[in-house]
Amino acid sequence: MTEAAIADHGLIGDLQTAALVSTDGSVDWFCCPRFDSPSVFGALLDDERGGHFRIRPHHDYASRQMYFPDTAILITRFTTEAGMGEVVDFMPPAGSVATGNHQLARMVRCIRGEMTFEVDVAPRFDYGRRAHTLDLSASGAVFGTDALTLTMHAVREPADERLATVRVEENDLHLTIPLTAGQVRGVVLESDAGGPPREIRVAEFERMFHETAAYWRTWLHRCTYTGRWRETLQRSAITLKLMTYAPSGGLVAAPTTGLPEQVGGERNWDYRYTWVRDASFSVYALLRLGFTEEAAQFSRWMRDRVSERVGGEGGPLNIMYRVDGSSDLKEESLEHWSGYRGSRPVRIGNGAADQLQLDIYGEALDSIYFADRRGLEVGHRGWTEIRELLDWLAAHWDQPEEGIWETRGGRQDFTYGRLMSWVAFDRGIRMAATHGRPAAVAAWTQARDAIYDQIMEKGWNRDRGAFVQHYGSPVLDSSLLRMSSVGFIAPHDPMWASTLRAMDSELVTDSLVYRYDPEASPDGLLGSEGTFSLCSFMYVDALARAGRVEDARLAFEKMLTYANHVGLFSEEIALSGEQIGNFPQAFTHLALIDAAITLDAELDRANARR
Repeated sequence: MTEAAIADHGLIGDLQTAALVSTDGSVDWFCCPRFDSPSVFGALLDDERGGHFRIRPHHDYASRQMYFPDTAILITRFTTEAGMGEVVDFMPPAGSVATGNHQLARMVRCIRGEMTFEVDVAPRFDYGRRAHTLDLSASGAVFGTDALTLTMHAVREPADERLATVRVEENDLHLTIPLTAGQVRGVVLESDAGGPPREIRVAEFERMFHETAAYWRTWLHRCTYTGRWRETLQRSAITLKLMTYAPSGGLVAAPTTGLPEQVGGERNWDYRYTWVRDASFSVYALLRLGFTEEAAQFSRWMRDRVSERVGGEGGPLNIMYRVDGSSDLKEESLEHWSGYRGSRPVRIGNGAADQLQLDIYGEALDSIYFADRRGLEVGHRGWTEIRELLDWLAAHWDQPEEGIWETRGGRQDFTYGRLMSWVAFDRGIRMAATHGRPAAVAAWTQARDAIYDQIMEKGWNRDRGAFVQHYGSPVLDSSLLRMSSVGFIAPHDPMWASTLRAMDSELVTDSLVYRYDPEASPDGLLGSEGTFSLCSFMYVDALARAGRVEDARLAFEKMLTYANHVGLFSEEIALSGEQIGNFPQAFTHLALIDAAITLDAELDRANARR
């Protein structure tokens, strides 16, 4: 069987873990009991050894996929010559207390005519490294290892005819279920069930469905955005919520690992962790949508990391953490997996965790400052920790670092790292003045002003007529698209307009934007990559602020065409237009939200002037 494309998947989840379901009805990725746990189903990275949970028609079919409106419930619809049917997939929210108990619910129904479904449950525990047992009963099955047990409950009425034909092959379960119009069956796969398999009546299953739908609709009702792209932003908001670990508030960069930035290449990283940078952006984006509770939780997560100060060589903060806030992210490769379309190595863990990336301090302070202005004020303890962080930064900002893109080609004086260090001091000074808090304002001001002068002197390349990636280099870098949005430079400044024109000619291809040119600026890795969708939406934001509103709108509308069939974006877009990189990516959806809100405001201003 050919592996499904990255974009051929929808996302479901219960706020502690998530699953990817393909358009052919296969759960191709699922980690349990949380996002960064070992996988149970991993066919997305190795169809033969990864494991899957597939429900699809026995005969040739066409399929379509959609979300139940305003929810994270996924519906995969099948048509054959004999009839129509569908599989409804969802995970009831698991709550805000960490638990090993998770439910993956799959309802199967025939809508018209008749349809025979094939159900294959083939788990591969611990990334396929741990064998499992299978115990069958009249009500379901138990797939077990010494570390994790999955119980499969059958969905049917007690008096229902036993329609399924059962076959066992090497401890995998295969069912054939013939249905006619109106008949409903299904299964619920549950971890840490606390009991044997049981028959779940259709009414109970439907209650689970309605309660899950009500949860998502109630949550989404809090969204205050009413602009031009309401449905698009709401889908992005739901996607971000699906990638949030409720017990801690940590947002994973993506629920997947190992999906390549270049098919067949080595740029395959584990994104199932919480980056300080992503969490900071999420506070900003979600507050702009009206989700103050999530923003407050992210802010608390951030302040806990500042308070712990468990960082190593990279300073008081690590650049990323596990979803529970721990910092053990040892990197290793799954040598027994072939990788997505042969893209190896498949990595778990992330060796970039201890890098020195100075920009994270600016992103953390910017989000805390923005939240403070929106009523989520910093208390005494939090302010004390912010002071300590900025005092550390005052002594360490002027040094080479690895930069935002986690390059492995050696440290440089990255302009973006200096820019965000400027932001850190600027926001700290503003907060001290607003609340009359004690602080080393003179030292912070001296550092802020020194950074400004240094960027203008060394970060500006007169020959290029642009701000560049790092000092002494002619290379452009799209991370600097944030220079105007953070207030470092006026959006109509001639130096900024010149920088945008330089990026137009070198980094931008239609609406798509590259991070940088790895050939001009070696990053220690082989191969190339696609355009980075985060940067494409940052480009829209920068264009809108610079007064190029029509250019911004066209670029934004074009970017929306690269979403998959249910509105999800991966990390990058390949030359072919396909989605590549880990999927879905939080950073992309965060930048989409920011770009849309900024563009809305600029379009309204432009219309008011007409």
